[in-house]
Amino acid sequence: MTVPALLAGSLAPRTSSVSAAYARLTDVFPALRVEELTGGARPPSGGGWVGARELAEGGAAFDAFLAWDESQVLRDYGERARPDVVASFALHRYAWPACLLITVPWFLHRRVPRVPVDQVSFHRALGRMTVRVTDFACLPGDPAAALPGARVVPDEEALRAEVRTSVAEHLTPVLEGFAPRMRRGRRALWGMVTDEIVEGLWYLGHLLGEERRAMAELELLLPGETKPYVGGAGFRELSGSDGESLPTRDRASCCLFYTLRPEDMCVTCPRTCDADRIRKLNAHN
Repeated sequence: MTVPALLAGSLAPRTSSVSAAYARLTDVFPALRVEELTGGARPPSGGGWVGARELAEGGAAFDAFLAWDESQVLRDYGERARPDVVASFALHRYAWPACLLITVPWFLHRRVPRVPVDQVSFHRALGRMTVRVTDFACLPGDPAAALPGARVVPDEEALRAEVRTSVAEHLTPVLEGFAPRMRRGRRALWGMVTDEIVEGLWYLGHLLGEERRAMAELELLLPGETKPYVGGAGFRELSGSDGESLPTRDRASCCLFYTLRPEDMCVTCPRTCDADRIRKLNAHN
């Protein structure tokens, strides 16, 4: 599929506060490409694109988004998933990359964009997102402080607060769209968001060769008492078969994959015992 004509000429200049971070994201994770919209360029629609606002509103575009997951489960596992399981899978597939729009610029360049729901679109099959960034936070001394839309905050903790606020601002309406299909309470939904923040940046940190720094940053970002988020980054260490250190964590939520394959628990699922985690992690390494 070709790039929609409405995106032609819409990429932000390389001097954007976040363009270098998004380019680096795609360098190490080609399955996700982020494009910035500027000027009067409109977000793409149709042909597999869905806007975050459409997910929040829960209409026909939302139903089509869930139908993709329902079909994928049936194709891959030969059985139908419960409607709440389908909705959980769909939320994960959106929230994981959406959080990276915010956490990757923060991790790489200490810049935190605000990305309201009406400024983000997603094409799951192509692994593409579009975003319009007009407002971002940064630290004193950052050259980007001179750019339009910059807001200088005093220190690292203030910048971490900006990350938490930006993610919550974006995902609160999205959760409201998903909630009627999820059969989960508010705490469980925000537990999912906590996991998406942590596991997304943890994975990208690994790809960037900075896994340990990502873990340390995430521990500071989500220490465990930062509402609406549930729990903290929660990393801990296991010892591998040769005594090597194997980092892991216990998820704050459940992805419900066990409802399809109960014998194949996720490695960070609270239901997975440490012996099974070590076996899975050793096999992966």
